[in-house]
Amino acid sequence: MNRIARGTGLALAAVAMMLTGAAADAAKPKLTPEQQLAKALEGRVAGTPVDCIYMPTIRSTQIYDKTAIVYDAGSTLYVQKPRVGAESLDNDDVLVTRLTSSQLCSIDTVHLVDRTSHFQRGFVGLDKFVPYTKPPKVAAAGN
Repeated sequence: MNRIARGTGLALAAVAMMLTGAAADAAKPKLTPEQQLAKALEGRVAGTPVDCIYMPTIRSTQIYDKTAIVYDAGSTLYVQKPRVGAESLDNDDVLVTRLTSSQLCSIDTVHLVDRTSHFQRGFVGLDKFVPYTKPPKVAAAGN
């Protein structure tokens, strides 16, 4: 087999594998934002809602379309279901938060900016933050 034929065969094989992977992804049922949030919180227990979170401890945020914002503080995930503007939440947006202290509180607003155009798309009025933590592991009996 010459180099051109071998290269063409490899390219066709790669395209076939990509198409097979795309078909497999399309066959998987797409989770709703609520289901995605539930999956992210699996194995965690909700705590008492808090008015404010300390922003320097926040590692990342995740937007669940039209549902919630999750602030990841390592061992604790804070779920924010805005009382105003939740229908504007889009995971392609950037959250712009203007803090007057090191805390983000339930009386604050967060502006939503389109990641591509950089235009403001709206805002959300926050509510209390619900902390989710993993329950402590219980030692097995007999150890």
